[in-house]
Amino acid sequence: MKIAFQMDPITSVDINADSSFRLAEEAQARGHELFFYSPDMLAYEEGEITARGQSMVVRREVGNHVDLGPETHVNLADFDVIWLRQDPPFDMHYITSTHLLDRLKDKVLVVNDPFWVRNYPEKLLVLDFPDLTPPTTIARDLDTIKAFKERHGDVILKPLYGNGGAGVFRLDANDRNLTSLHELFTGFSREPLIVQKFLPDVSNGDKRVILVDGEPVGAINRVPAAGETRSNMHVGGRPEKIGLTERDMEICAAIGPLLREKGQVFVGIDVIGDYLTEINVTSPTGIQELERFDGVNIAEKIWEAIEARIG
Repeated sequence: MKIAFQMDPITSVDINADSSFRLAEEAQARGHELFFYSPDMLAYEEGEITARGQSMVVRREVGNHVDLGPETHVNLADFDVIWLRQDPPFDMHYITSTHLLDRLKDKVLVVNDPFWVRNYPEKLLVLDFPDLTPPTTIARDLDTIKAFKERHGDVILKPLYGNGGAGVFRLDANDRNLTSLHELFTGFSREPLIVQKFLPDVSNGDKRVILVDGEPVGAINRVPAAGETRSNMHVGGRPEKIGLTERDMEICAAIGPLLREKGQVFVGIDVIGDYLTEINVTSPTGIQELERFDGVNIAEKIWEAIEARIG
């Protein structure tokens, strides 16, 4: 098959951690032809969805992990699979790319399905499952956020469309910074904030569970660094081997059918203690860490799911 990756620059990825690189590596091993382009090179041109990019060959060699061909102009309808893999922020640039890719839906398999990526961003899809999630409020109004904090005392405040742990604050019962933080966030953004009850179990780790076509295939635990609330690996969280609990399986059974129905082939959910906190569909990570811990080829499972969808 002809496979296109819409992603951030392939030349600068960490080949021992990046999930997009691992997906490309497995696709190449299966005999598929690879093409790279950045989201800035995606275009609508007189009825066609096009991109300017390069053919690529990948190898697991640090510092020499990709060969790119000359830049070419392609019609994306000529591909079999397009991976929507650029990292957030989930801003209007990102949303516009989902609108453009959605115009290929009758011709090309786009993974994950861009229509539902657009409508199911990380911190909003979980609202469909209130029995699985901690108490949550999404608001821009300061009084609404203050009332939530008064009810729950110890809370986490973060940007609704943030990623990688950026802008995440814990505000305990004695904190006096809520108004200042609200001023800071609303001063540069028109977006709402999300506030959730703090879960003390985060000290034991924030579990990333990988689902392939709605089925759980394993998990890694991300443990916060000393003195940190955030467990994201971008900010020093340490990955550890961990298994799936009965509660994890219950959560996956509840959300899996919806993910499969909506074409979300590769998804990473975040679980703290007994609670689901995020459903990551935009550019989930964790494949390589899970493969190293469990000795299972997760990228192979993802490609098997894609090939089954294409038939």
